[in-house]
Amino acid sequence: MKNKKVKKYSENFNRMFDFFFLLNRRGLIDFCGTSTDVTYDVNGLDCKECFRLYEDGRYKNSEIITRHPNIVKSVLIGKKGWGLWLDQWSDGIVEWCFTEEEILGEFKNRDIDIPLPMLIEFKNLIRKKKIKRNLNYLKELN
Repeated sequence: MKNKKVKKYSENFNRMFDFFFLLNRRGLIDFCGTSTDVTYDVNGLDCKECFRLYEDGRYKNSEIITRHPNIVKSVLIGKKGWGLWLDQWSDGIVEWCFTEEEILGEFKNRDIDIPLPMLIEFKNLIRKKKIKRNLNYLKELN
């Protein structure tokens, strides 16, 4: 048996990993718009190391092989889906289809804490889209 060293990851890395994992596992994001294939190998890397390497761009043109394929797949669906759904949610808020509180309430109902950088990204995107909407409205008035 190989002697595998236990790697330590930063608190921020762990927070983001858990966030993306819970997005998928608690059913908030189960679609990310693209195929997410992960292959099992008993001697593969662990889930956090695979995610770290994914973040570093290692898997752009290669297969993801891990001993934790279900966990890695959940994290990747959460990560990829975050960008897709963030755009959809912000569009819906700007178009008055639903409120920011309703979206954030879904996170609270599913006991998912949004990391501060992700919450700031969400609020900034809404603000940016509202400014664009308002400028377009003003152009129509002139």
